[in-house]
Amino acid sequence: MNKKSGIFIVLLVLVLLIIIIADAMRPDTIDWTPTYATKDKVPLGLYIFDQESPELFKGDTVQKLTTTPYEFFESLYDYESKRYREPGNFININEENEIDDESAKELLYYADHGNTIFLSMKSFPGPILDSLKLKTGDDFTIKDSTYLSLGEKKPVKKYLFKGGTGYTYFDSLDTEKVKILGYQTIGKKKHADFIEVPYGYGRILLHTQPAAFSNFHLLKDDHYKYAEGVLSYIPQGRVFWYAKKYENGEESDSIFRYILSQRALKSAFWIAIISFLIFIFFNAKRKQRIVPEILPLKNTTVDFAKTIGNLYLQEGDHHTIIEKKIIYFLEHIRNLYLIDTYLLDKDFIERLHLKTGKPVEDIEKVVGLIKKHRSQLASNEADALEINKAIEKLRL
Repeated sequence: MNKKSGIFIVLLVLVLLIIIIADAMRPDTIDWTPTYATKDKVPLGLYIFDQESPELFKGDTVQKLTTTPYEFFESLYDYESKRYREPGNFININEENEIDDESAKELLYYADHGNTIFLSMKSFPGPILDSLKLKTGDDFTIKDSTYLSLGEKKPVKKYLFKGGTGYTYFDSLDTEKVKILGYQTIGKKKHADFIEVPYGYGRILLHTQPAAFSNFHLLKDDHYKYAEGVLSYIPQGRVFWYAKKYENGEESDSIFRYILSQRALKSAFWIAIISFLIFIFFNAKRKQRIVPEILPLKNTTVDFAKTIGNLYLQEGDHHTIIEKKIIYFLEHIRNLYLIDTYLLDKDFIERLHLKTGKPVEDIEKVVGLIKKHRSQLASNEADALEINKAIEKLRL
């Protein structure tokens, strides 16, 4: 190891130590991303809700869907009896709507057969809002606190929520068809945020504050009571839960997924990868064997032709040179234009003219020179130049 390499290694170790110390001393940052995934322990994840679901749905069977609602409920429908084989309740808790239109229509059909649909999100599927003739508003404000309450109980208990709450509410409700179950109060404005709408033989529950079921609020003060109150409107029975973690199958148990999900392991993993790449780069540059240059094979066809031509020229055998030129010329016509060259007559001249578009006069001249050559026993340099010039003029 030379001096330069030693200095580089020392500097690399120092930089890595500084990065590790700085990362260890950095205060933990709170990720407020609203994932609403059952595997996430961030404030707005559903890890606690997932763990406590047996208590929240006491006495009910909770089944987590691994496919879209359309695929799942379509498989449960019996076309002979025109009923679903498994009645129950569907729930979905998310920041925004991620239910496709076909699934939304299937949920409406499921509710129409006497089942309950519960959606807690800040935006709802278009087909459901259109079918129920509902409109939502957005009461945006700079205030970061919202009072949530359930409207049926007296006196009304208000829960102060900070963090993750939204401003969406239901606007212009027909109270003869829609039952208001809860309100949100922001400043002096009070709007419905939890409603029940009958649909066919079933009903649909819509809730605009999914943060109430997040990790942060289920562990904060007595907010879990509000979540229990909202879920109490869901009748007993089988619960079909459509959650992010369970869509398209279970989460992978890959070791790399776990490493990247842990802050300390993730930092160590990337430092190790970067260090390895730096080591490979500098060592490969220093130790790699010189790759010999392999020259491409030289095309000697032209040189060979020149050598043969010079040989005939030195011998003064112009007659043979002309003969070779004619043979190559006629072979070229046979291969490229598929014209028989046995008889060089008017028919041959006409066919070559039609296929090549070359002037008839030039073709006739070449044919005449070929016939002249074949009729004489000796040729001179002038004859060779003349027939070569005539053939080259055709440029076939």
